[in-house]
Amino acid sequence: MRAGRPRSQDDQPLADGGEGARAYAEAVSVYLGFCIDKNTLTNTTLATWQTDPDRLTQAFSRQALPMTWDFAEANPLSEAGGGFIITQDAVTKVLERLPRVLASGTVSQHDATTASVGASLVSTDPPYYDNIGYGDLSDYFYVWLRRSLRPVFPDLLATIAVPKTEELVATPYRHGTKEAAERFFLHGMTHVMHNIAVQANAAAPITIYYAFKQSETESAGTNSTGWETFLDAVLKSGLMITGTWPMRTELVGSLKKVVNSLASSIILVCRPRSTDAGTISRRQFVRQLNEALPLALDAMTRESEGLHSPVAPVDLSQAIIGPGMAIFSRYEAVLEADGTPMSVKTALRLINRFLAEDDFDADTQFCLHWFEQHGWETGKFGEADTLARAKGTSVAGVQQSGVVEAGGGNVRLLRWREYPADWDPSTDKRLPVWEALHQLIRAYNVEGDTGAARVLAGVAGKAEAARQLAYRLYTLSERAGRAEDARAYNEVVTGWSGIESAAVKIATPQQRTLFDVEGAG
Repeated sequence: MRAGRPRSQDDQPLADGGEGARAYAEAVSVYLGFCIDKNTLTNTTLATWQTDPDRLTQAFSRQALPMTWDFAEANPLSEAGGGFIITQDAVTKVLERLPRVLASGTVSQHDATTASVGASLVSTDPPYYDNIGYGDLSDYFYVWLRRSLRPVFPDLLATIAVPKTEELVATPYRHGTKEAAERFFLHGMTHVMHNIAVQANAAAPITIYYAFKQSETESAGTNSTGWETFLDAVLKSGLMITGTWPMRTELVGSLKKVVNSLASSIILVCRPRSTDAGTISRRQFVRQLNEALPLALDAMTRESEGLHSPVAPVDLSQAIIGPGMAIFSRYEAVLEADGTPMSVKTALRLINRFLAEDDFDADTQFCLHWFEQHGWETGKFGEADTLARAKGTSVAGVQQSGVVEAGGGNVRLLRWREYPADWDPSTDKRLPVWEALHQLIRAYNVEGDTGAARVLAGVAGKAEAARQLAYRLYTLSERAGRAEDARAYNEVVTGWSGIESAAVKIATPQQRTLFDVEGAG
């Protein structure tokens, strides 16, 4: 209560809008409840000891509950780390810095699929497919808040645990299968976005922050559909995407320096699609991409004084999706030759082909553009994840194919010398063109034509793509002054005819005689 302001004499509780002594006391208890809740972060067996700096590490260094083999015990009554006094002091400093104004705000909780919010400016940070179990993690704090504050907010804290049934995340264990979880997410997110689209203020675009971290289904060897599923939901809701801009929203510090953390959120800039949008053919879509994307790419990479700086190379693959998806999403559908609507996945592939100027697989496109930016040097995982998402793959998937090393928050491409000599293409479940080429270079440098021919025979279906990739990498290496790399790619290209001839002999079965005894007959 502000000094000099007469205190209300009502006896209404805080939950009912009271302003008297009772409500004041309950408000103080809310902040003390926050202190207790924050104190649980260090007074737990999930808290460990770190040496730099020398102190307790709180339970949540990321959005997950870690497994700990040992833990550090704090004294909750001390004035050191883990003590209630330290926690109370931190909460007090926040309250002291809050603006002292008479204006009040209103916070309300609604189901996003049905909430009525009027003509609003919408900027939202929705759930990220299957990345974070918000409800499950909330229980860690909820159970303590409920013990402290249930008398103050009986309706808000009525349930024993956080309600999770309607939580809009793709959680397989909650829905039975991965497919069912994906359907639930797509259906729910489509309804949410449609509700936003019909109520949003027409004078301003809708901005959606999406820091989705692509995961990998290793058993299937294909990337998860989180990014594509979310885009699909946005488009099915009646929104069109007018831009996709990477924004560095993540502070990469302390633990995030040594784990595979994200560096960027993707901002989807959307507006409601016209009701008479109509349809176009695949050919028309590709023609419009060819007309629009060169201009968009030039605008993104050219510095414009007073307007903007060039888009960083690591973010370019994600940013170029914006102008491409703006074309795709302005129509009700892009129709394939057989009359079926084009999928988001196909549209992204066509957009990526423009930037990559090739038709390589997603893993190879990632490696190609990472090589162009970093060569063989180490880069940050967050940058790699942004690029991988734009190419329709994931860092985990590319790592599974055996062409990159990822860990400690860093990513780097493996040189051809680091590829295993006992590699067998017939048992390789994920074989990008990038791997085929560099295994070929390894064999060529170690065993000559014979070894390279065995590799080429084993990857015959990728031979031409591998040759085109070698040309492309030679050009990039020469421009960057990487003489050793340029020589390796040049040698395998110039020796290609000999390697190919030897590979044909390996692949062609030798004719055998009908009988072992000569002349028998």
